[in-house]
Amino acid sequence: MRVFVKIGIVLGVATLVASCHNKSTPNYQYMPNMYEPVSYETYQETGAFRNGKEGQLPVEGTIARGHMPYEYPNTLEGHDLAKANLKNPLPFEAYRNADSTVTDEYLKKGEELFNIYCAVCHGTKGNGKGVLVDREKILGVPSYDDAGRAITEGSVYHVIRYGLNAMGSYANQLNEQERWEVTEYVMKLKQDLENK
Repeated sequence: MRVFVKIGIVLGVATLVASCHNKSTPNYQYMPNMYEPVSYETYQETGAFRNGKEGQLPVEGTIARGHMPYEYPNTLEGHDLAKANLKNPLPFEAYRNADSTVTDEYLKKGEELFNIYCAVCHGTKGNGKGVLVDREKILGVPSYDDAGRAITEGSVYHVIRYGLNAMGSYANQLNEQERWEVTEYVMKLKQDLENK
């Protein structure tokens, strides 16, 4: 029993001594930048750059990651140019059949996105009879079978990107590839409606 008491006293004294140290002089830190990183303010002055500012503009001609330049402006003239000239620029080898028609897999992705974002107004068949039209929340939604609507893949893509009339832009909801998938599906709907 005395042995356990002596061991307990020794451990208690050791713990007391180990916990008593001068907190005003902390231990040496190895690699202090790992613990206390140097923070930079965006607009602070610095000697690292010629103009003396920390925040720099991107180098001229650079393109943000995931962004592709689009040369057609958000105007009616830009819409007409896209309608006449714009074709799907994405590499299509993986999405085309031997007869150069779009694969069912590609159209399936386009259909899924169309049903999420477009069908509420345009209807799942592209006939302009979506849920909001049936409930008379929106009037005058065009269908893809209107004889006067000579839409092309360029005009559909341009409208998805920028919007037109009452339809807003879907550029934030759909990336470039998804916009082209929806475009190809819309063109298929148009063809199906014309063949009826």
